[in-house]
Amino acid sequence: MNRAWTLLAAAWVAATSAAAASVIVLREGATIQADVLRETPERVVVDLGFDVLSIPRRSVLEIRPVEAPAAAPAGAERTTEHLFTARELPPMSAKQLAERFGEGVVLVSSPSGLGSGFFISAQGHLITNFHVVEGERKLAVTIFRRVGDEFRRDKYEEVEIVATNSFLDLALLKVSLPADYQPVITYLDTDDDLRDGDPVFAIGNPLGLERSVSEGIVSRRNRAEEGLVYIQTTTQINPGNSGGPLFNARGQVVGVTNMKIMGGEGLGFAIPVRYVIDFLKNREAFAYNSESSEAGYRYLQPPARKEAGVAPALRPAAAKP
Repeated sequence: MNRAWTLLAAAWVAATSAAAASVIVLREGATIQADVLRETPERVVVDLGFDVLSIPRRSVLEIRPVEAPAAAPAGAERTTEHLFTARELPPMSAKQLAERFGEGVVLVSSPSGLGSGFFISAQGHLITNFHVVEGERKLAVTIFRRVGDEFRRDKYEEVEIVATNSFLDLALLKVSLPADYQPVITYLDTDDDLRDGDPVFAIGNPLGLERSVSEGIVSRRNRAEEGLVYIQTTTQINPGNSGGPLFNARGQVVGVTNMKIMGGEGLGFAIPVRYVIDFLKNREAFAYNSESSEAGYRYLQPPARKEAGVAPALRPAAAKP
């Protein structure tokens, strides 16, 4: 018995010594840095130093060495006081990035229409277009939550309008999420180094077709329109995409899709992420005001009079008998 335990311990030490430190990227966006002890078609077994963890293969997006150039450098993830998070990410395929960040893109619905949005904070803050929430007093957000290999539609109706900017066509919402759900957040590109011809892709809900992915390139990084600059892209943008993210080839959000030229194909436009960052930094100045004509409330017309003529308040009083 003692000999068996000795051989088992020796084998474990040998495996641990031979293993190379790796970064295991999970499909929900989390990463684990550990030594990979064993890989099978069903499982990935890693050494955490104080314990051994067995991860289902279906939950693993990729495994890469720590020293590889593709690995994120130490301290690359930076959460700011302005709600958003920035992070250096390696280039990946649109398919891999859609799997990684797709759950962070949501459907924003109102009595008058549908739009898209994306989480920027673990507290439930998300970005969408102002025109998606304009004139509305009741919103709902549908999250496509990954459960195993499937997505589950979870609809939340406690949605707060935090800030709006009609000029930039941006809105900041906050969804009340259950304590057991951690949203997949998207990372904003703070480098502002987008160039003409760069590959980009969008995730959204065009015409209500949920979780649609479209890919293209940047046609023009600074197309001027009515005093603002937009990203022109060949990525297909349709009604319902409004408020969704435009990603670069590293999975960072470079823009917010908001319009297209009707009658033309491959002429989509997105709000550059630098406007989003400025909006978030100054969100107190754009705080939601229910008394503003640009707030998310629809003002009802007064009921029509039943009788034509002088308004009731101005009619002369009846003569006393």
